[in-house]
Amino acid sequence: MRDGLMSLGDVGHLDEQGRLFVHGRDDDMIVSGGENVFPSAIEEVLERLPQVREVAVVGVPDEEFGRRAAAFVVLREGETLDEDAVRAHVRDHLARYAVPRDVHFLDALPRNPTGKVLRRALPT
Repeated sequence: MRDGLMSLGDVGHLDEQGRLFVHGRDDDMIVSGGENVFPSAIEEVLERLPQVREVAVVGVPDEEFGRRAAAFVVLREGETLDEDAVRAHVRDHLARYAVPRDVHFLDALPRNPTGKVLRRALPT
């Protein structure tokens, strides 16, 4: 509880006009070398690529930085893309510490019966 409000684990900010921007959940946040990276920010950037149908980003263990971002990308039918192009696109739009070192291409993301992505079922 803080100021009479209960934390639900969502992280965001209010802008000058009082609008709320939600960045993600605090338990989803990847802390890499002391930098906070929200998987949703990386996912939003990658979803802008016309070749990408869907994407999920998760944190994976890293000996040097604690955790690092890993991207799981599903391409649209007939499209091609390589790991370097994915990294370059993120590098052009986000800070260097948000660039996923691991990029995996899948036929589909694992989902539960209601359609939610099962991040823990991704092959890390």
